Amino acid sequence: MELRHLRYFVAVARERNFTRAAEKLHIAQPPLSRQVQQLEDELGIDLIEAGSRPLRLSEAGRLFYEQAVQVLERVDEMKAMVGRLHDSHRNRFSMGFVASTLYGKLPEVIRSYRATRPGVELTLLELTSVEQVSALKEGRIDVGFGRIPFDDPALDRQLLRNEKLIAAVPANHAVLARSGALRLADLAAEALIVYPKAPRPSYADQVLSLFREAGLKPPSVYEVRELQTALGLVAAEVGVCLVPASIETLRRDNVAYRPLDAVQAVSPVIMSSRKGDRSPELVLILRLIRQMYRKEGIVFGE
Repeated sequence: MELRHLRYFVAVARERNFTRAAEKLHIAQPPLSRQVQQLEDELGIDLIEAGSRPLRLSEAGRLFYEQAVQVLERVDEMKAMVGRLHDSHRNRFSMGFVASTLYGKLPEVIRSYRATRPGVELTLLELTSVEQVSALKEGRIDVGFGRIPFDDPALDRQLLRNEKLIAAVPANHAVLARSGALRLADLAAEALIVYPKAPRPSYADQVLSLFREAGLKPPSVYEVRELQTALGLVAAEVGVCLVPASIETLRRDNVAYRPLDAVQAVSPVIMSSRKGDRSPELVLILRLIRQMYRKEGIVFGE
């Protein structure tokens, strides 16, 4: 038994005439008669009284008609419900981000997107680069902005820029007496504070690899959960920390920022999405970023 059998029978029962029912259904009358006969054969009972003019339902036919109407109404309700759910998902867009991107250009991207798409409900989730991978695969976010260049066949990655790193040091530190940019070697004798502690790999590993590749080993390393904690320890004169240059806008007592004399001291800003996703929202986000970078003289992808 298929839904079309129910629809055909209900139409015949309502019209009490095969010819008029066929016209309503936009099919020929003989196929309609065959479909109703197939339904009766499958049920093993007559739904329509033989030879009745006008057409009359049998007692079983009246009972079956009432149930068939309820089933078809329920099916239509289900279709409408799924349609509404589809529309609601279509008008939502979820963005994941690592905290440090909020001190850079991401807030401007968010403002521009909301101004361009006022009818879209934008959801923002703070997630580490590692967490964004699973969130994209599970559909919890539609795009992610992180700093770790993962290779995953299920994801597309777009390098937006390589952001320079700077040193955050205690405001009364002796190294600040020197003019110009600091070298990594100038910081190698200090305790190094890195974040986030977990999950790994993370931005912390990028910083540690810079010292390792330069043949430098800080006397101690403090791993903390987040940027604010790292800067708090710098202010407490526990050690020094390397942060993206955009963090300089975050002023904190007893913390000073200095540029680094190290070409390799950069951290990528990477936009991630599901493989092959070419939704209009993703295209818009990328266009807004390109426009913003062009306006501010930032080279896209470098």
